[in-house]
Formats: sequence, C-alpha cells, structure tokens
Amino acid sequence: MNLVAMKQKDLDTLSDERLGWACMEPTFQQIRAKSPSIKSEVISKLTDGQKALCMFRVMYDHSRNSEGEYYAWISYMQDLPGYWTGVMGGIRFFGDGPMILLLQETKAFLEERNNRLGVQWVDAAITDLDRDPELLREMSGLFERFKNIAEDSHRLIGQYIRAHPGEFVEIEGL
Repeated sequence: MNLVAMKQKDLDTLSDERLGWACMEPTFQQIRAKSPSIKSEVISKLTDGQKALCMFRVMYDHSRNSEGEYYAWISYMQDLPGYWTGVMGGIRFFGDGPMILLLQETKAFLEERNNRLGVQWVDAAITDLDRDPELLREMSGLFERFKNIAEDSHRLIGQYIRAHPGEFVEIEGL
C-alpha cells in the first residue's frame, strides 16, 4: 500500500480536486515516463480506491486543458489495452454516473465519426479539430460538459477519500 503522509488539517481543508491530486502525486512520480510493465507493477500495489483515483486522474489530468486534449486522450485511451476499462471502472467505483454517461457519449460520437471517415483511434490528433468544424463544435460542447461534471467528480472523490482516509493517507503526527 502506497499511503501519502498528510496532516489531518490538510485532509480536512484541501479542496476536493487538490486532495485527489495530493493522494496520487507520489504514485505519478513513480510511473511518469516509465515502461508499461513498471506502471502496471506500481498500480498493482495500490488499494482499490487508489487504483480508481489513479485511473480517473490519468484521464482527467490529460483531458482537462482543451477540447483538443479531451478528444485526443479519449481516442488514445481506446487504443491502449486496459486504459478505457480502467478509467470507466475507476469512475464507476466512485459512483459517478454523469461522468460515465458523458464518456460513453463521447466514445460513441467518436466511434461513429471514425467509422464514417474510415480512420482508427490511433489516427486521432489534436490538430483534427482545426480541420473539422463539426468535430470542433461537437467536442467543444462535450468538453464544456466534461469540465462541469468533473467538478462533481472531484466532490465525490473527495468525499470518498475523507470517508476512507486509511486507503489513501497516513496522518502525520499520530
């Protein structure tokens, strides 16, 4: 188990988004720019809650800055075995129905587009939005919803962490 040392005051007062980030940052330092086998080994040692948070944060942190990143990352996850199911399982773990529905809707739209254009998931690039006004329009709407729903996702995750601190943190000074 990979617990994060944290003061009780921080557990109580960090914003939900920041708390989730703080609980995962040491894990991300261990797996950033590492091989898939090292990533799998580190992740296999996490609690179920940590795994769920890890998969959510991987998706969220790579998707949150622009509709292009959201589009490219959703496509990228389809091409990597285990990522999509891991992310969806992580979101399901926290009971985040609206985020599940949005990601499923995004995937369905992109699948239909890929089939219509005869392209593969691996072909997706952020610059596709510059060349395809329909894609840009659709992804802009989905991305706006993503940002709004993510606020509730962070709240659900923060509530879970605070209700189950032993899965994530070791309180300093106890």
